Amino acid sequence: MGAWSRPESRITRVRSRVLDLPLPAEFRPAWGRNEIQRSFYMTLIEVETAAGITGVTAAEAGPEAALSVERFVSPHLIGQDAAAPERLAGVLRDAEILGPPVYCVEVALWDIAAKIAGLPVYKMWGAVAGRVPAYCATGEVRSPERRVEDCRRILADGFRAVKLRFHSDDARDDIRVVEAIRRELGDRLVILVDANQAGVLPGLGGHRQWSFRTAVEVALELERLGVTWLEEPLPRHDHAGLRRLRDRLGTLQLAGGENNHGLHEFQRLIDDGCYDVLQPDAVLSEGVYQLRKVAALAEAAGLLVAPHTWTHGIGLLANLHLVASIPNHSWFEFPHEPPGWPASALSQMLTSRPWIDPDGCLALPDRPGFGFELDEELIEHHTVARYG
Repeated sequence: MGAWSRPESRITRVRSRVLDLPLPAEFRPAWGRNEIQRSFYMTLIEVETAAGITGVTAAEAGPEAALSVERFVSPHLIGQDAAAPERLAGVLRDAEILGPPVYCVEVALWDIAAKIAGLPVYKMWGAVAGRVPAYCATGEVRSPERRVEDCRRILADGFRAVKLRFHSDDARDDIRVVEAIRRELGDRLVILVDANQAGVLPGLGGHRQWSFRTAVEVALELERLGVTWLEEPLPRHDHAGLRRLRDRLGTLQLAGGENNHGLHEFQRLIDDGCYDVLQPDAVLSEGVYQLRKVAALAEAAGLLVAPHTWTHGIGLLANLHLVASIPNHSWFEFPHEPPGWPASALSQMLTSRPWIDPDGCLALPDRPGFGFELDEELIEHHTVARYG
């Protein structure tokens, strides 16, 4: 450690617990054809220091993430200063060469640094907002009639925006859902659409990748219907196709980036003019502070940032602090698709589960660090493996 390092923030241990968390009902993810999900894995990671201050984070994966942390990250963190995260960012980038991405570990380091400072992370980084407007992110393919009723409930809950999934065999069936919502509810809800084409999961029915022609046809119809953005209409590396599509559009924004990793990939997305809205995730895409650098590049290019948050409650709060510290944030993703995947299921590992206020906004926790308060009894009950 350098002469300026604080002995009390020296890392003494990194431990991981793999959790298999139940869902309250069957969930049929639109991005996994014919799949039925009844639970989800996450790996809770705790970085302990000599002074007893513990930083918390979590990966959106099971044993594979825990093993990657144990083998490729922990040996390089023990004895280092947790309150100097920038010195350790390279460890997490190198780890992705050898195993699944574990950029989420940087969240724990900033959690420690902010606890030492006695500040919420977003205030330590220079708060722009104390609350952020959220959209209700749905996750299943549903009929127009059912989705209209869903949207009535979403409005009653206080949301001002909703995101729909486009995964029908015929995209015209998905467009009929938007038409039905507009016909029944008018402009009372901002509508966003996610095609999940950047990294298509095969599910049980094989890949169904959109062509460029399909992406153009869908985008023009959504623009006609006053939709705000279309997310991931093409593969994540098809920069030329994304730029061509974006050049064809007027009011409809293109959004994406959750499947891209590293500062270099986001730099290219910006330079190549692929998106209007970047959607990195502090659990998956890069370190949480590294994404503030991406946000600065986006700001200079006149772009917005709206992180992907469909991981777990810890990831949701980490991304919330990120956007509350940058001036160019957009709508904030809030996964909520009852009965299978309500917001309470996403954040069940927390004692205080985030929910919107009457204005449809999420308030920032005011506790030092990211404000994670763990439900230890629930976590212990659903722990299936331990490391470190």
